Amino acid sequence: MKQFIYSYPTKVYFGDSAFEEMLKAEAEKMGEVVMLAYGGGSIKKTGLYDEITGALKKAGKRIVDFSGIMSNPTYAKVKEGIALAKKENVDFILAAGGGSVLDCCKIISAGAKTNEDIWTMQYEQHKFSTDFLPMGAVVTAFGTGAEMNNGAVITNEDLKQKSPLVGNFYSFAVLQPSYTMTMPMGQVISGAFDSLSHCMETYLGTPRTQNVSDDMNEAVQRNIIRNIYRTLDNPKDEEARSELIWDAAMAENGILKIGKVTDFQCHMLEHQLGAYTDCNHGRGLAVLHPVMYRHYLPEATEQFAGLAVRVWEVDPEGKTKQELAEAFIDELSAFVHKIGLPGTLKEMDITLSEDVKTKIAETAIRTAGCVKNSTRKNCVRF
Repeated sequence: MKQFIYSYPTKVYFGDSAFEEMLKAEAEKMGEVVMLAYGGGSIKKTGLYDEITGALKKAGKRIVDFSGIMSNPTYAKVKEGIALAKKENVDFILAAGGGSVLDCCKIISAGAKTNEDIWTMQYEQHKFSTDFLPMGAVVTAFGTGAEMNNGAVITNEDLKQKSPLVGNFYSFAVLQPSYTMTMPMGQVISGAFDSLSHCMETYLGTPRTQNVSDDMNEAVQRNIIRNIYRTLDNPKDEEARSELIWDAAMAENGILKIGKVTDFQCHMLEHQLGAYTDCNHGRGLAVLHPVMYRHYLPEATEQFAGLAVRVWEVDPEGKTKQELAEAFIDELSAFVHKIGLPGTLKEMDITLSEDVKTKIAETAIRTAGCVKNSTRKNCVRF
């Protein structure tokens, strides 16, 4: 394992009464003015909006609504939130939703404390915020693990770039399984596949010799696979749902990344696919992973063979490392289809011109720690 320093700032409230327990401990720390950020309004349909606002008002808070955060949140929406936070002198941001809402708020938190443009700061001046508006998360859609880190993926529509930005950590995260039970099944499965993707791309980073982080990673991967099947068998299985929520958190709270340099090249390529098509993130990953891993196979034979045996339970008897590695990719590809995710862009109703393919490939960020650095030519072929 590589040298590391590990510290974790987010307090997790998990379980059936997580929101209630959070309020008891955190309400006084929020200040007077709370911005409640959410997406398209599903929390109003489910009654969660009334539950949250009622509790905040009872605690003496003035609520500032910030709604309409879209999937693949845009930088324009981030700037709208920054302006609102400044105008209303917001003391605290409470984000209620999934990864899109949570990512958007991380950058609002940074932007609310500066007059500089965050995108320009980070991508041109290479400076990062040190002052933030405090915030907390109520997770209603899991998969991204966005509540567990300070990274955000934001689409700059002017630049046609869907890129990472560094924002604030959530001071707390409410993981209450019952809040996720109204998620559409397609979103549940694509979100859980995103969690699996996080695990795989962490696992394939360096070092690639067996280590404790990877051993835990294999266990989380097995758990995700098992509980996706359980959830498909019984969508009302709250225990399976609670396992998937914690899987998503484990995949992104840094524990599996300790001592690792990760390989998130598939994520970077999918981000740019999303920038040009606005496609669902988890579904895009499901298409790209098996294709990219066939490209990786000569360099990742050992790791793929290990995943075949220890995660996908392929019988190693009589098989070479090469055959086991191929079996891993075959198992992953078959799993994608079994759980109802697409295996091709055509299945997502996406057709890309050669020009757009080239632009996606050229603008995808190249990450460190990759099994194999993907060239522009290879990205176009994916």
